[in-house]
Amino acid sequence: MALQRPKGTNDLLPDGSPKLEAFARASAHEWLIGKARGVLERAGAQRIDTPVFEEAELVKRGVGGSTDIVRKEMFTVYYFGDHGGYVLRPEGTASIVRAYLENGLKQLPAPLKLWTSGPMFRAERHQKGRYRQFHQVDYEVLGSADPLVDAEAIALMVDVVRALGLRGVHVKLGSIGDPEDRERYNAYLRELFTPHEARLSDDSRERLARNPMRILDSKSAGDQELLQDIGVRPMLDFLGEEAGAHFAQVQDYLKDWGVGFEIDPSIVRGLDYYRRTAWELHAEGIGAKSALGGGGRYDGLSEGLGGGAVPGIGWAFGIERLLLAVEQEGIELPRAGGPQLYLVALDEENVPLAARLAAQARAYLRAEFAYRALKPGSAFKDAERRGAVWVGLIGSEEAAQGTLSLKNMQTGEQRTLAQSELGSLTPPNG
Repeated sequence: MALQRPKGTNDLLPDGSPKLEAFARASAHEWLIGKARGVLERAGAQRIDTPVFEEAELVKRGVGGSTDIVRKEMFTVYYFGDHGGYVLRPEGTASIVRAYLENGLKQLPAPLKLWTSGPMFRAERHQKGRYRQFHQVDYEVLGSADPLVDAEAIALMVDVVRALGLRGVHVKLGSIGDPEDRERYNAYLRELFTPHEARLSDDSRERLARNPMRILDSKSAGDQELLQDIGVRPMLDFLGEEAGAHFAQVQDYLKDWGVGFEIDPSIVRGLDYYRRTAWELHAEGIGAKSALGGGGRYDGLSEGLGGGAVPGIGWAFGIERLLLAVEQEGIELPRAGGPQLYLVALDEENVPLAARLAAQARAYLRAEFAYRALKPGSAFKDAERRGAVWVGLIGSEEAAQGTLSLKNMQTGEQRTLAQSELGSLTPPNG
């Protein structure tokens, strides 16, 4: 039996591969990341990259020991030595905050805007748009608790998807308040759920003691049915005065900027370090769930990792899921172009000359060459298959005269060009 890629992963393939979907095209990933980079860096964000594996303790503190990610979905990296263990990163925020603390990035002007992209890993059940190795674009802002920062983060997430051409998306906005608001809400949830404990899933019975808000995130159909039966009040009913004012300011800024949203009281973040603003970006028709990504304020995360108090907010979206949404809306994705120049020798003795001229031309444009001599008809067919713009033929006459016989595969134009003038083929945009 031939070896196959691990279940729940994808190879990112070159254009032209058979049966190639958008989310598995390397060029589509690069296109999307490039669009995100343009939006975020124009807003002042700087690139940061962290290791794809981290200390297990960082992930446990950063994501939360009671979450499904830590309890069920982490990929462990075995290390033979005196060490507590590593895991493949399941998300990007904890790693970025760790890097911020470890490398003294607090010395940079605040708020510090950072972005990254790359693979994440979760050992969850594979379904459409959700993979065990998936890819994210991640944006984080550290060093400010201003609601204006929250609104800008949400607006930038919307700007990224608009830059991709997506229109059928919407923001669901909520707030989880301050720690004291969450304590009141958890006390209310314990009192509400305790008489119905027998109906809860095993995971949610455990959450009832540790963190009842996690029950609201449960994937169990029985838990969700119970939530509907008993009529749980939303977290928004428990917001304190300061958190309520913060939430109102975020909404005012979004309205002022023309960023549409709907209030969704069901949005929660069950980890202790989350604060106030939380949101999700949704698109219909892309699989079991419509969420493309989401974000929230996490002012307590730095302290949870052993650092000082550093307010932060961030978001992430899955590249594969976003590409599914792009495909769903019928947006045509750009494809990797072929060579601007394809040089072909008409006899074997001039193949080295074609290779040398192609190498020289690469100072100006993308150039390739045929590794063996071809007849003109075969040369044009090969150039068409590669998506070449210009084909340059070199026979004994061209070699003697220092010229090329050129044909433009898009317009049909034919002309002779001196070999010393290859730079004149440079595209108008460089």
